[in-house]
Amino acid sequence: KQWYQRRVRVMLNVARTANAFKRASAIVSQQRNYRLTAEHESLKDNLTKLIDKEINPQCDKWEKEQIFPAHEVFKLLGDSGYLGISKPVEYGGLGLDYGYEIAAAEAFASINSGGVSMAIGVQCDMATPALAKFGSHHVKENFLKPSIAGDFVACLGVSEVGSGSDVSSIRSRAYVDGNEWVINGGKMWTTNGTQADWMCMLVNTNDHPNPHRSKSLICVPMKTKGVSVHRRINKMGMHSSDTAEITMENVRVPLDNIIGEEGKGFQHQMNQFQNERIYAAAGAIPVMDRAIQATIEYTSQRKAFGKSILDNQYVHYRLAELQTEVECLRALLYQCVEQHIAGEDITPQATMLKLKSGRLVREVVDSCLQFWGGMGYTDDVIISRMWRDTRLMSIGGGADEVMLNVICKFMGIDPGSRS
Repeated sequence: KQWYQRRVRVMLNVARTANAFKRASAIVSQQRNYRLTAEHESLKDNLTKLIDKEINPQCDKWEKEQIFPAHEVFKLLGDSGYLGISKPVEYGGLGLDYGYEIAAAEAFASINSGGVSMAIGVQCDMATPALAKFGSHHVKENFLKPSIAGDFVACLGVSEVGSGSDVSSIRSRAYVDGNEWVINGGKMWTTNGTQADWMCMLVNTNDHPNPHRSKSLICVPMKTKGVSVHRRINKMGMHSSDTAEITMENVRVPLDNIIGEEGKGFQHQMNQFQNERIYAAAGAIPVMDRAIQATIEYTSQRKAFGKSILDNQYVHYRLAELQTEVECLRALLYQCVEQHIAGEDITPQATMLKLKSGRLVREVVDSCLQFWGGMGYTDDVIISRMWRDTRLMSIGGGADEVMLNVICKFMGIDPGSRS
């Protein structure tokens, strides 16, 4: 009998392993052949020219001041149509497919300050996707439309003190009083927090025992009574981007300010995270390209022991290895983009993309900085700023460890899936 029970357990484990392998294979087997078209490249080129003319000349100043004029920059981009590329035309967007959004993200990566491009990403792909997809006419008219125009600066309120990547554990609450929500709580690590006109806020709105069904997304005007910037947070990188801790005490907003259905906020935010993760990867890849190219240029001119640094076999071999890794990641990005445009669930692919992007950008920039020697450790060159800014990639928007947990669940190999 004991032999039989052991045999059954072995067979069950083999079956589970086989099923997990099938699930893992299914995740990576849907290959795509997506590429940017001439139209995508035209949008990208025009945006890059605007950035080089109007934004990049100011980046060093904004880095020293540790803030950039978000309303001024967003209005410039809004007037040119770059804040609503894939958003509905009736609210001021261009109504183009998501591939154009990615072309713009690649162009925004040419901004010489990661904090500025991150702030733009919050506006376009972190605080507004759920609003555009699930919001009523009321919230689209009052929050999406002015955000697309660049008249409003948006921020996203998800993380809290003690609740970062564990989104289901947030404690901020809202209850109904007449025709208003009354909100109490606070948000942490809020990008654009000191300049924002409104917050896309995830908050508990009922007492459902399942934390995935107790939350809603609500649009909160930042000038509402009871909203305050508790403190501005100093960071090791992304210096030109303002980051704040926000507190809310008996903040009253109309019931109509909810995005989608009550109790569906967690699902809406998970959907919104997919855009955030794709955008982050789309911005990280050009940064890696720039880091490698800048390092090639520098090491080809810098000489030591009678030859250029680049002439050392280890240096040019290492740069070739890194560029190869970047090209593989670019293929995964474009696969995710095409599946996203097709309306497919890309949660596992986008999670893998976010994980690999965060790890690879750290590896690439750190390896490149090493070849700059002492110069790379100064503020005089762009590589040191890249090093500071890109470290956030493996933390913000879901830490690497959380990404691994999600991937394991889809593969069926985490302990919870096998029990």
